Amino acid sequence: MFHIVLYQPEIPPNTGNVIRLCANTGARLHLIEPLGFSPTDSKLKRAGLDYHDWANVSIHKSFADFIASIQPLRIFICETGPHQRYTDLQYQAHDAFVFGPETTGLPVDFLAQFTPQQKICLPMLTTQRSLNLSNCVAIVTYEAWRQLGFSVQ
Repeated sequence: MFHIVLYQPEIPPNTGNVIRLCANTGARLHLIEPLGFSPTDSKLKRAGLDYHDWANVSIHKSFADFIASIQPLRIFICETGPHQRYTDLQYQAHDAFVFGPETTGLPVDFLAQFTPQQKICLPMLTTQRSLNLSNCVAIVTYEAWRQLGFSVQ
């Protein structure tokens, strides 16, 4: 299935919602440190309800550690901006989707590592800054999963 990567997430309920999403879609969740909360945070557990035991969650010391451990074949960076729409790609099982911290997004030097073809966005009104992190993860995950016929691979 897919790899959902939260790069230095800051808000426990967002991560809890993503844990629940991953448990229900079969996606693997990867959290890149530093985290803005403790993995035992009560808000994280409350948002994830009782799905923590059903989700496959890994914590990595760095993005490089994630790459070394998982070795994803394709990585897509989900970011605001003039990137290709998330609906314009053909996804494959085991694709990795990277989402940045809620308050800052991904750092410029981090983004520079990736080609324009690896950067995707969700369309929204140009007068707005961003969508909620867990909503973005859900939208992208379900589109990718839909393209695979909702099969679990």
